[in-house]
Amino acid sequence: MDDTARKAKIAELGDELYDALRARRTLSPLTERWPEITIEDAYHVSLRMVNRRLDDDGERIIGKKIGVTSRAVQEMLGVFRPDFGYLTNKMVYPNGGPMPISERLIQPRAEGEIAFKLKSDLKGPGVTNDDVVEATEYVMACFEVVDSRVHDWKVKIQDTIADNASCGLFVLGDEHADPRGLDFPNLKMRVYKNAEFLSEGLGSAALGSPLNCVSWLANTLSEFGITLNAGDVVLSGSLVPLEPVVAGDEMRLEVEGIGTAAVRFT
Repeated sequence: MDDTARKAKIAELGDELYDALRARRTLSPLTERWPEITIEDAYHVSLRMVNRRLDDDGERIIGKKIGVTSRAVQEMLGVFRPDFGYLTNKMVYPNGGPMPISERLIQPRAEGEIAFKLKSDLKGPGVTNDDVVEATEYVMACFEVVDSRVHDWKVKIQDTIADNASCGLFVLGDEHADPRGLDFPNLKMRVYKNAEFLSEGLGSAALGSPLNCVSWLANTLSEFGITLNAGDVVLSGSLVPLEPVVAGDEMRLEVEGIGTAAVRFT
């Protein structure tokens, strides 16, 4: 495929994913229809999809997310390397409040994470975990509710990358913790669904530490000429297995040393 045809294919698939997002319908896997799609191609598809959200819907980028970081999520999806996607202002909902997944998402799954709020830029290559701590204003508990525009979550790494890393919606906790002095690999998270204990995990579930995830992201973004910027929110990856959710479910999580987050699904 020559460069002109490749660019046309990227635009076509990015537009397909955007239309599927807005119509709340699924598509057959991109890797079945374009078997030679590369990871770089997939990131360009994702950017096309995101730019449609910015240009057509007036959304704005407020941060990034890192996906597929934990072994539990990797094994569930059959995808064994992390990826990243873009967060927009229309994805975030108030802590403890309603989240209209029945109106906005297709096949949602909730996961518990630690979110970072940056106070200064992180520009790779060469970003270290110490650099991440220095650039972070505070960390928060977070629910990310991922979604897939690919039918029945039948994704390979290129599919989920192209689909903006399966971004859906998210909630940030109200409590803010200073990252300095936190033992990130040993931070314990407990998740509850409909008032019953569901799962727990440690910070080490996300590439050994959430800090590893953020430094990986900063250095990976540099390959595409992208930086993490002051003011960005960064979702660092799930510490627990993905949990399918429907309207009527309620979830709450607590992270020792950081705080809590909660969400009601409608």
